[in-house]
Amino acid sequence: MPVALLERDDELALLAASLDRARTGAGGSVVLLSGEAGVGKTSLVRAFTAHARDGARVLLGACDDLLTPRALGPLRDVARAGAAALGQALRDGDRDAILAGALAELADPARPTVLVVEDVHWADDATLDVLRYLGRRLADLPSVLVLTFREEDVGEALRRVLGALAGPWVQRVALGRLSRAAVAGWAGGTALTSATLYRLTGGNPFYVSEVLATGDGGPEVAVPATVVDAVLARVDRLDDATRDALAQLAVVPGAVELSLARTLLGSLDVLAAAERGGMVEVRADAVAFRHELARHALESTLPASRRMTLHARALAALLARPDVDPARVVHHAVGAGDDAAVVAHGPAAARAAGRVGSFGQEVALYEQVLARSHLLAPAEHATLLVACSTAHQSMDRQTAALAATEAAVRIREELGDPVALGEAVVPLAPVLWSLLRPHDATREAQRAVDLLTPAGDGPALAMALSWLSWLRAEAGRPEEALATADTAVGTAQRLGVGVVEALPRMMRGSQRMLLGDPEGAADLDEARRLAVGAGHHVLIMYTHILAARIQWELGRTDEVLEAVERGLAHTRDRELEVYADQLLAHRHRCQVVRGEWAAAEAGLRGVVGQRDGHVTMATRYTLPWLARLLVRRGADDADAVLAWALDVAVRTDSPFELVPALLAEVESAWLGGDTERARRALDRLDERTAGDVVPGRHAEVRRWRARLEGATTDEAAGREDPYERALELADSGEVDTTLRALAVLDDLGAGPAAARVRRALRDLGVQAVPRGPVSATRANPFGLTERQLDILGRLARGRTNAQIAAELVLSVRTVDHHVSAVLAKLGVASRSEAVAAASAQGLGTDGT
Repeated sequence: MPVALLERDDELALLAASLDRARTGAGGSVVLLSGEAGVGKTSLVRAFTAHARDGARVLLGACDDLLTPRALGPLRDVARAGAAALGQALRDGDRDAILAGALAELADPARPTVLVVEDVHWADDATLDVLRYLGRRLADLPSVLVLTFREEDVGEALRRVLGALAGPWVQRVALGRLSRAAVAGWAGGTALTSATLYRLTGGNPFYVSEVLATGDGGPEVAVPATVVDAVLARVDRLDDATRDALAQLAVVPGAVELSLARTLLGSLDVLAAAERGGMVEVRADAVAFRHELARHALESTLPASRRMTLHARALAALLARPDVDPARVVHHAVGAGDDAAVVAHGPAAARAAGRVGSFGQEVALYEQVLARSHLLAPAEHATLLVACSTAHQSMDRQTAALAATEAAVRIREELGDPVALGEAVVPLAPVLWSLLRPHDATREAQRAVDLLTPAGDGPALAMALSWLSWLRAEAGRPEEALATADTAVGTAQRLGVGVVEALPRMMRGSQRMLLGDPEGAADLDEARRLAVGAGHHVLIMYTHILAARIQWELGRTDEVLEAVERGLAHTRDRELEVYADQLLAHRHRCQVVRGEWAAAEAGLRGVVGQRDGHVTMATRYTLPWLARLLVRRGADDADAVLAWALDVAVRTDSPFELVPALLAEVESAWLGGDTERARRALDRLDERTAGDVVPGRHAEVRRWRARLEGATTDEAAGREDPYERALELADSGEVDTTLRALAVLDDLGAGPAAARVRRALRDLGVQAVPRGPVSATRANPFGLTERQLDILGRLARGRTNAQIAAELVLSVRTVDHHVSAVLAKLGVASRSEAVAAASAQGLGTDGT
């Protein structure tokens, strides 16, 4: 057995079994292979693929440790290896075609396919989207997808992808270090003679191999202080020409294609000694260090001046080649200290990343260029700032987007061109709105319109008018919003550009629907058709989101859920998860009014996340309803969430958030017996809904006003909300009817309202008032909630936080919060201690 595969039989067998299932038509598999650097992930993959090639197609790709990852880098590797459908899609640059092309490569019924993507902890955003898209569909494909990564380097984006990959077809394999016995056998000694070697390497296969390579292989081996020392000791044994060649390769991350290697080195013969010594591998298509750690170790010891010279050589070689990846050019330009090259090639690299959805890489590349703004003309500087702002907005980094946009505006103010200034001002409106500054946003939208109108019709004017319409709609002024949208549609239609027309038509349709015009739905459908024709997924998603939102305001929950499902289908088909939460917020609202409170609370909490200062659009729409539900359930954190919801709603100054938040305040006060506080909240509601055209909001205010005055109302007649129906029944003054109301409230888990009804029954003279169910928090000695008991059960079954998040459709951050709360209530410091403490008290953790 090769030494690199010591103690890897089980893992190799699992991979082989996955391939056998694909071969026999039993379905595909995803294998998530994790482990620290040097633990042997690549060696295991190579052993598996060597076996797999006998009867399967093997496609290999890798993510590189570049300054900013290549957009879709591993997929480009696969395409160069002969994946024709994917290669054509990559050349076209169409995101949907890339997803379809990648799927097609794994769907060949004639033979199974093994796709390996290594080092996905370095993957760009677009690559992660493709991997999630494929991973969710592998169960029905004759293929195996193997992803390798270092657990310690997993960032938030990859964590979300790993959390989304769940199901019986997904296997998680964590490679551990070698045992002391394995290290001793490898070193040719005993556990006793190899004790120092094991202690200093910890059983990491790469570290062991490098240390052993510095000695004579005998049992008494001198152990260098670090792996860097071990690598350098091996390099020092080589001749000058080989050392120079290795230094040149060390500044080029990942595998170096043969043509580039020959350009840089002159001849591959110079690597012969390093190849014989196992430091590098010369393959049919590329040259690479046997392990990236060795490359890093060598690169880290190069003097800065020499490193810059070597980067400059790599830069010159790349620029002499056709169709070079611009991200690689920028990487070496930065390494070479060639600011002019960064400025010359950075914008193209950023645009290429943005076209395929690698927005994080797009931002990083723009920032490299903007850091060298002294080489930019003012007009170009402003243009790049606006482009960088747009990329920030795509990632919901609104504070950074604001800084970039304001800088662009300052430059264009100095240049004195009103049209160019207006174009820079346009994106201020959505950014300021996202940052809960609606009045500033409206002012800037109007400013943009004023600057652009004298120049006549143009795309920027249509966009400025559309945002002004959006802001007027958010302020609860649909007539004004509709008039502005009408003007924007006219401007866009005169331009004859479909994608420009999509946003204003979307706004016009939504406001017409809100005002009761049946033609509004057709407008919204046409906006979606225009957005689809342009491939503009952001606008497509907002047509679904707005449709759900308007139907909600009109009280049509069936239509809300239909819009949500249509939108979610679009996100699933195209990996547009960033918009899913906004749709799910509406689904969970519908669950509240339909009495599905447990599912609604779990879902709403998952969308809201934790209070960390960052408020997404989904958060602002969800918070009031989460607060309202927690108030109804008497949750421990109801007051805190309500205060948060009111704070956000007041800052939005929009009835879409403020009305439900104030209604939650009314309910909280009424349930707590504070009539004056409830009346104050109702007075604020009267002020905010004065002139409001949405009848449902007026009806709720009237209903609560009547309830506070002890009057009855038929506003709830025909409502599907069992909670509201129960409250109306409880106001009847009749014992039997009130008892029916109590049963409904108990079934819902509406503890505070049920307590009021029990008091009312006693006032009616009922002697034996039903006690009601014992809550889950009182039924266990730790005071755990139902959700926390569920989390504890999953911990006992060995689930990670990411796996729990995927199973419960929550964010990992929310699960982290729940796990921390469980540990705190149990008074323990670790997951295993939590399970042990619960078991010791007889608290079931089997999830039943």
